Formats: sequence, C-alpha cells, structure tokens
Amino acid sequence: MTPSPARSLALLGSTGSIGTQTLDVVRAHPGRFRVAVLTAQRSADLLVMQAREFRPAVVVIGDEAQYAGVKAALAGQPETTVMAGAAALAEAAARPDVDMVLTALVGYAGLLPTIAALKAGKAIALANKETLVVAGQLVTTLARQSGSAIYPVDSEHSAIFQCLVGEEPDAVEKIILTASGGPFRGRSVQELAQVTRAQALKHPNWEMGAKITIDSASLMNKGLEVIEAKWLFGLTDDQIEVVVHPQSIIHSLVQFRDGSLKAQLGLPDMKLPIQYALGYPERLPNDFPRFSFLDYPTLTFEKPDGDTFRNLPLAFEAMRRGGNAPCVLNAANEIAVAAFLREQIGFLQLPEVVENCLSRVSYLAEPSLDDYVQTDAETRRVAAELVK
Repeated sequence: MTPSPARSLALLGSTGSIGTQTLDVVRAHPGRFRVAVLTAQRSADLLVMQAREFRPAVVVIGDEAQYAGVKAALAGQPETTVMAGAAALAEAAARPDVDMVLTALVGYAGLLPTIAALKAGKAIALANKETLVVAGQLVTTLARQSGSAIYPVDSEHSAIFQCLVGEEPDAVEKIILTASGGPFRGRSVQELAQVTRAQALKHPNWEMGAKITIDSASLMNKGLEVIEAKWLFGLTDDQIEVVVHPQSIIHSLVQFRDGSLKAQLGLPDMKLPIQYALGYPERLPNDFPRFSFLDYPTLTFEKPDGDTFRNLPLAFEAMRRGGNAPCVLNAANEIAVAAFLREQIGFLQLPEVVENCLSRVSYLAEPSLDDYVQTDAETRRVAAELVK
C-alpha cells in the first residue's frame, strides 16, 4: 500500500491537555503528520519548547504582552513566523498549507478561528465543544457550504462517530452519551455545599484541564456534549439520552431503529480519539495499553441525578429553547467556573449563575454571528455581577 502523504496540522491550543496529547500522537507516527501551526494563549515557555521541536511555519501567542518574548526566543529559527492575538489565530487557522485544524482551545475562544478554518475549507478535528454549543447551526451550515469535514475528538462523540461509520443516518433511533458522574457522583446537595476546589479537580478517570474537570464534576460537561451531539449528528432533541457509567469504558452508544445497539469501548485515554480524528479514515496502529474485560468484570449504569446536578437539565432546557440560549448557557458557565476556581463562589452556585443568566439575558430565536458575539459579551457582564 502506498503510504499517505503527511497531513499538515494547525494545532490551536497546543500547550493544554488535548494539545500536548496530540503532539504525543504526532511523535508516535513520524512521517504521517507535519505540524504547520502551534498556538497557545499564555504558556509561552512551553510553546517555545514545542516550536523548537516541531519547527512549524507559524507560532501564535494569544497574549499579546508575551509576543516579544516568544519572538526573541525563536529568533534563531527563521522558518517560523511568530504572531500574536485573536486575529492572528484566525489567520493561522486558514493558512493554505494547513490540511486539518485541531481546535483544542478552551471555551468560546474556539469559535472564531474554527469559523475562519471552515470558510477556508479546512478539515476540523474538534476538541472544542463550545464551538457547536454556541453556534451549532451556523457552524454546521458553514461546513456544508465549504465541504469541510468535522471529526469529533471528545471521547463520547468519537464513539458515536465510530458507531455510525457505514450506517444510514435515518437508521438512528437515538444516541446514548455516557458520563462518569465525576468525583461527586452520589453526593447530596448538602454534601456538595461543602466541596472544595481541590476536591472538584480530582476526576476519577480522566486527566483533563481545570475548566473541563470542573464541568465534569458539575455535569455541565455532559450538558455541553448533549448540545454538541445534536449538531454533529443532525439529531432532534429527543434523540439524545445520558446514562452515568462510572467506569468510563463504554464511551457512548447508538441505538438503531431495529432496536440493536452499537457501543465503542476502550480505556479512558484521550489519545485514542485524537489519533482516530487525525488519521481518519485510517485506523493507525499504536502501543497504548489494551482493554481487557477481565480487568473490568463489572460495568454499571445509572440514571443521572438532575435534581442534585442541575447543570445537566439546564443544558437540555437551553438546547430545547435553541436560538442564543446555548450561547448564554456556555458564557455564564465559563464565568461561573472561573469564579469557582478563584474560590469566589461555592460549587452549588455554578448552576445558580447559569440559571439566572438564562432568565435575564435577551433571547434571540435566529441569531447571526454578530448576535452570538453580543450575547456572549452581555452574558459575561451579567454573570460577572452575579459572582462578585
């Protein structure tokens, strides 16, 4: 078989958890991938180290105050252009020498560069679920118009994607997203009132960044994944179900119209869905640890506790309302999580901030991109007042 040419990658958010694991996958497959773009928001030292190893055409530091330092550090690397700021991020994502853009940015920040990449016809490996949460209809429409493929990197959505290969879209009855339940599964409201930042950052199964780890603890992460799944797979609101599966071995399932189910299983390791997205349609070999049923003789499932973990039903409500409601949900949550990580608010205040913003921010049924930008800004102002 003739080897495939190296796929040129723009890695947006290269210094975070997904970004560093993506570079592990690239290292494991020499000659299969070429890193054309590396970006980071603030982690300048690590970005410089990555740039020296992978020698990309472009490096972007989001924090413009660190531009001079990064440029000086890479002065001896003339093949690498150093840029800074949000506009540079979008420009780098649309470069003609890029085949695929992996968006591993945290939160709303992923939206505009992903849109720029889609307009340029790039394939997207999507690890930034907020892009579809905030503007799912707009983003999927752009993808259809440009012919860009979106390959999910979230483990749950990668599982659904893998289960759907070779299936007709109208054969799907529903999808079932699995959730670990986070570190506080089974806790009461009274117990949640006492949890600390340090406790919330200890996920039982996955190694992730701080923001997504808190979202997992509050079940907001699963709520965001529900909205993302709707747009990724063209589903109706009632075709999506969530089941708590504490072992995180079954990453998600598809139920078909004949009643049969397909599930994708594997150890909880984000490098697996990253590799699948980067290599698709090929399944690339690796030497990662293998799953054995003998190591997991019992796999359990339970209904999520929406009365205690209110972020999940709030996300379903925002999805059903549509329009700019998911954008409000996301922006309010980002402000609330940041405040919780600064220990300004308690764990139980996370859904309170979101619920307040959903009721106070103006609703728009058919928002434009400018409307999304304005909704995000308005929500952040309202949420910031609530967490003072």
